Amino acid sequence: MADRFPRPRPEWLRWAVLGVAAGILVIFLGAQRQSIEVSYGASPSTAQRIDQEPPGSAGVPSVEEMSALIRAKPVVRLPGAVASWDEAAVRAAAGGAEVRILVAPPGLDKAEQDRVRDVEGATVRIIGTQVSGGLYRSTGSTAADWRSQFATGDVTTLLMGLVAELNDQPAPAETDRLARRDPSAAELRAVTADLRRTGVHVAAGATLTEVPAAAAAAAFPGRRALYVALPQQPAGKPVPRYGPALAASFPDTPIVVMYGSWIEYDGPDAAGFAELATATYYGRFGDLLSRSAYPQRAVLATYLDRAADVRYSGLFDRPLPYRPLDPVRVALPALPWLFTACVVAFLLLSARSVRRPAPSAPSLGTPARLAGLTGLAVEMSALTSRASDPALTRGITKLLAARDALAGNLPDPHARELLDDAEAELDEAAQHLPFDGYRPGDYLRRRPA
Repeated sequence: MADRFPRPRPEWLRWAVLGVAAGILVIFLGAQRQSIEVSYGASPSTAQRIDQEPPGSAGVPSVEEMSALIRAKPVVRLPGAVASWDEAAVRAAAGGAEVRILVAPPGLDKAEQDRVRDVEGATVRIIGTQVSGGLYRSTGSTAADWRSQFATGDVTTLLMGLVAELNDQPAPAETDRLARRDPSAAELRAVTADLRRTGVHVAAGATLTEVPAAAAAAAFPGRRALYVALPQQPAGKPVPRYGPALAASFPDTPIVVMYGSWIEYDGPDAAGFAELATATYYGRFGDLLSRSAYPQRAVLATYLDRAADVRYSGLFDRPLPYRPLDPVRVALPALPWLFTACVVAFLLLSARSVRRPAPSAPSLGTPARLAGLTGLAVEMSALTSRASDPALTRGITKLLAARDALAGNLPDPHARELLDDAEAELDEAAQHLPFDGYRPGDYLRRRPA
């Protein structure tokens, strides 16, 4: 009797790959709802505010008095005014049109500012270094504009742009009007001596009284920065650039130099940090600083807060925060491909289990085929079940009829037709058995000739 064959691996393997595919799908969908977010802590900046303008000591005359002054002269400078400009360049930008300019000091309260704006006959009004005229206000947008405005009080670029707009003239070309020079040996010695002794140099005329310690610690954690405070520099003269020279004398040390309300940074990460800190600080507070009279300590404290915020953004000398390993996130890009592979494997394995025509039996003579199918029927009868009984019974009946046809010498085609019917019935019965290998085509192929 032929051996009994267990089900081959593909039968259980296809269900295994289907289970894996289902598991992958559940994991993938679940990962869409969860994530690990790691960010930097809040900046420890001290949140210095300069939104409220400090009360100034300067004042302005009445609207009528200022209107009379501006009618009498094309340029009126009120006591305490700090703005200056290149008159020839401004006249050229105006295209020959008459320009009357009223210059007021910084630090005016709101009522005083309103009086300046109400003056009749003034083409341009300047409060501190804030330039306005008509419906327009001219503001700096580059580091060169802010440097000239806050380091020296030079508003030439702002005035040129405004008067050109008011008189429908072409916009003047943008130029850096601030000339720079290296500090002399004597200047550098005086500054470095103070820095080595106290870490701070305050020149005559500067208003810095102390460095805000909390803001400085937040801006430059773990490092002792050096500070130089200078008054607003004379317009039209080269301004000494202390930063690079001091950075060479104090390597790997943050250097902060103030020229009036203009602040420059040199030292570690200066190439990217200085430009970013300048843009964020003066882009936000430039208009407020231009019309106000803040002491240098307030200006420096707010700048250091902005520097701390920039550093806490993770752009400079700060390691990325620890991010715990998430295996699901790491494997997530591969999960759709694994799911697809499992589905394809399941379909391929399932295709082998789909009912298909019985394999063709080898070419046997009618008596040999009758003997083979009879032996198969005998073996299957020992394994029969309720599901396979009807087909097996019909198959045996056909085999008995085929045997009688051969014994009675009936035509061979009639016997073969009966055997074909018997083989079909046995094939149907074999599909209900708990073992493979009993389909007629497989059985007759294994049977010895």
